[in-house]
Amino acid sequence: MSKKLLFVYNADSSLFNQLGDLIHKTLSPKTYQCNLCGLTYSGTRMKSDWKQFVDSLPIQTEFLHKDEFFRRFPDQKSITFPIAFIQENGSLGKIISTQEINQAKNLEELKQLVQGKVSNIKV
Repeated sequence: MSKKLLFVYNADSSLFNQLGDLIHKTLSPKTYQCNLCGLTYSGTRMKSDWKQFVDSLPIQTEFLHKDEFFRRFPDQKSITFPIAFIQENGSLGKIISTQEINQAKNLEELKQLVQGKVSNIKV
C-alpha cells in the first residue's frame, strides 16, 4: 500500500458544526480553533491556491474532520488537532504537529511547512 498524507481538522463534520464554524471564522477569525481550516478555506470552499498545491504534491492526500478521524482510528485518544500524519499500511506517523500548523500565519507559510515535510518522505 502506498503512503498517504492525512490532514485532520480541529472541527467536526456535522452540518450544524460546519455552519457554526463558518460563522465563527467569519465573525471572529482570530479566535477560531482550527488554523488549518482558517488558512485553507474561504467560506465553505477550499481555497484554489491550497487545492492546487495539495494536488501537486507527490503523495496522495486526504482530509478528515476529527470525528471522522476517531471513527477510523478509535485507538488514537491523546491526539491534538489540527495535525497531519503519514499513513502507511494502516499505521500513522505524525509528520506535522498541532503546534507547527498553528504557528503558520498565512497560507504561504503552511505550504512551505508542508513542502518541507513532504520532501523528506520516500514515496
